Amino acid sequence: MASLPSSRELVHHLGFIAHDEGGFYRPVYPSIGADRLGDISCDGQPDSRYSTMFYMLTAESPLGYLHVNKADIVHCFHAGSPLTYLLITPDGRLTRRVLGPDLARGHELQIVVSGGTWKATVLEAGEFGLISEVAVPAFDSRDREFGTGDRIRRLFPSLWSELASYLKPDRDLRSER
Repeated sequence: MASLPSSRELVHHLGFIAHDEGGFYRPVYPSIGADRLGDISCDGQPDSRYSTMFYMLTAESPLGYLHVNKADIVHCFHAGSPLTYLLITPDGRLTRRVLGPDLARGHELQIVVSGGTWKATVLEAGEFGLISEVAVPAFDSRDREFGTGDRIRRLFPSLWSELASYLKPDRDLRSER
């Protein structure tokens, strides 16, 4: 069995770039429904049925900032160390799930995060955690919102102290809007 490449080798070989959510990514495939089915979205653009991407957190960038997507997203583990997901449902229930290789320790190989669920992802140990994501419908940054201190305090006041460290720094949020 071949040894795992380093995180730097993966960045190079897979053509990763820095992701605004934290970590690194590379889009792989957008499925454009209009090419095959003639579907058009509300804004007159082709309707993308789904998209896929590689995503990796590393020891140098171990946090995927708290955010919410409209799309359902399937997260599939590939290699490296496990990733811990903090998931907050719209009604404020917080759960932790681990995407990783050790099923005997309760890791999962695949996690589905429903649209409208807030999530943050953490590499708690190790050099990297490599996954794929499938977004249905396709990922569109206009359909994603980063958590801000004001918004998270208002939505989840009892969870504020637990969630504050997972927020994207405000200086980066200004460029997102």
